[in-house]
Amino acid sequence: MDIDKRKMTDSFRKRTDINGNIIIFINDIIFKGKRNVDWNDVETYVKKYIGMVFEVAETKDIVYIAKDFPDEFAGSKDTRGLRGGAAKAKANISQAVPEMIELATNKRFKVNKNPKHNIDAKYGWYRYDTRVAIPVFTDSGNVERYNVFHMEMLIRHAEDDNLYLYDFINIKKETSNPPKP
Repeated sequence: MDIDKRKMTDSFRKRTDINGNIIIFINDIIFKGKRNVDWNDVETYVKKYIGMVFEVAETKDIVYIAKDFPDEFAGSKDTRGLRGGAAKAKANISQAVPEMIELATNKRFKVNKNPKHNIDAKYGWYRYDTRVAIPVFTDSGNVERYNVFHMEMLIRHAEDDNLYLYDFINIKKETSNPPKP
């Protein structure tokens, strides 16, 4: 899917930082809450991507969204351990999954060592880097700043030789100066 067709200015946009890294700026927070994220709602939301296919621009890899993605995205061990801004960031990237795939960089391979994934990740795992900026609002509802998060996109290389989006993991808030609106 071509991101230019999704109206980047409506819900999100992409910008490049001073180091040339692409950041996806999410403008609308659809999963709010200071304490808890309703992961059941997030899982329901990402189900709309099942069956879709996207391309990683940097590598030209074709990535499929399978029916296991929503459950893993919203219910993985990594997700259950998230708190605060990192949890809110993961929940809200759900609206930009196609862009997160297309703009991912720095592909790395890891052999599958877990017998439970002998079929669905028979040929191993790929990790890509991706970054997202989430707005922080003032009490009056204006954007005060953006918090930038780095994460890894986890892709499984299945027995059918296709690549499938599995999860977004290792979400860390960057400590650099946050971009202004």
